[in-house]
Amino acid sequence: MKTKALAKEPPVRVGHRKPLKQLVAEHWQMYLLLLIPVVLTFVYKYIPMYGIQIAFRDYKASDGMFGSEWVGLEWFERFFTAPTCGRMIQNTILLSLYSLLWSFPVPIILSLCINQLRFNRYKRVVQTVLYAPHFISIMVICGMIRIFLSPSGGLINLLLGTSVDFLSEASAFRTIYIASGIWQDAGWGCIIYLATLSNVDTSLYEAAKVDGASVFQRIMNVDVPALLPMAILQLIMSAGSLMNVGFEKVWLLQTDLNKATSDVIAVYVYQQGIENAKYSYSTAVGLFNTAVNLILLFVVNKIASKTSDVDFV
Repeated sequence: MKTKALAKEPPVRVGHRKPLKQLVAEHWQMYLLLLIPVVLTFVYKYIPMYGIQIAFRDYKASDGMFGSEWVGLEWFERFFTAPTCGRMIQNTILLSLYSLLWSFPVPIILSLCINQLRFNRYKRVVQTVLYAPHFISIMVICGMIRIFLSPSGGLINLLLGTSVDFLSEASAFRTIYIASGIWQDAGWGCIIYLATLSNVDTSLYEAAKVDGASVFQRIMNVDVPALLPMAILQLIMSAGSLMNVGFEKVWLLQTDLNKATSDVIAVYVYQQGIENAKYSYSTAVGLFNTAVNLILLFVVNKIASKTSDVDFV
């Protein structure tokens, strides 16, 4: 009888997924917690997208969104024919691209170095020192940069024995922006890589030691492959915001003499939208910036998926 009863049971299908209703019933607490960020994202991220249409209207606050005249692509045409359009796009791309090229590898290198420290107390001190600049506000950071680069008594000029106003040099702006960004965010950026390294099986290190692998060989053959998927994911995330140059830092460090390299789209949107009250025009420029970011996100994801056989988006 037992044999017949067992024979009537349906075979277990490998890879069979439970219905969504059953999953919700079993884990309703988790789905309830997930509902909170989903609702917040929908309310504050997706609903405001309806206002993007003012980029195609001659928006006037007195007439409202629906009462304002529809002008189509007029504001986009005005932006692309502006005399500073090419310079702003070039500065935005170069500043973002250089920041990505120089800033992206630094957290990975830091995490690999910190992971090799064996004294936990010293390791915690190093981590704290590297994390600290991330918690300093942009306003204070820019004030410190101005003090360090001051032509009269600035630390950099004292070390070099010069009296150069670096913030007035257009050729030095990108270096200042990128170097200060690395100092501020590199330590914080390596947290996720350290968390990834903490999950690496220690038996892999022991096997490498038995095989006679040096420290560098263990890093290249154990640590780097473990970090590669996370590094690719971070690269895709960074590429998706490539055109979003940090507005606050550029705005605070910008002068009339360095505008040749510091004039970026984010600052232009602020000037046109907030200072000049050209809401439709600034929205059109910001929409163009977002569209370029979206295209870059999919392009980088497609390239990364071909090289790593994993599709992240």
